[in-house]
Amino acid sequence: MGASKNLLMLMNQQEVESNNFFLTKKEIQTSSKKFITEVLEAGEVDKYELIAQAKRMQEALEVINTELLKVLPQENFEAFGLKGTFRNGGDTINYSEDEIYKELKRCLDERADLLKLAQKQEVADLYGNIVPKVSTTPRKSSLSIAF
Repeated sequence: MGASKNLLMLMNQQEVESNNFFLTKKEIQTSSKKFITEVLEAGEVDKYELIAQAKRMQEALEVINTELLKVLPQENFEAFGLKGTFRNGGDTINYSEDEIYKELKRCLDERADLLKLAQKQEVADLYGNIVPKVSTTPRKSSLSIAF
């Protein structure tokens, strides 16, 4: 298992052209795209092993990021090429405390269920009206990876 089998070692070998110790977002994106293109074109690595290593690194970095955010003061800052902007969470209105809102929401949910059923079979609502088969909008396909 040579250096070409270890994502961290491969990344360490990658040269990044920058006048900065702290790379800009654009430099990171450009360098990362160049890196993975070169690694894949060389054909010396298993794509699935690389994605497995990358997902694990991503998970580790997300945990590190989350823990660091917990200890940073909740204030604006600029440091090391980053700009942090504190945003107060504000309040959310509890619409469900209103009886009229709850009733309208229940009716909308029931209608949504009828519209879903109408996609598969002909169905009528409580008033005897045939529920139309409405159009659909495709969702973006994706590949979910878990470990």
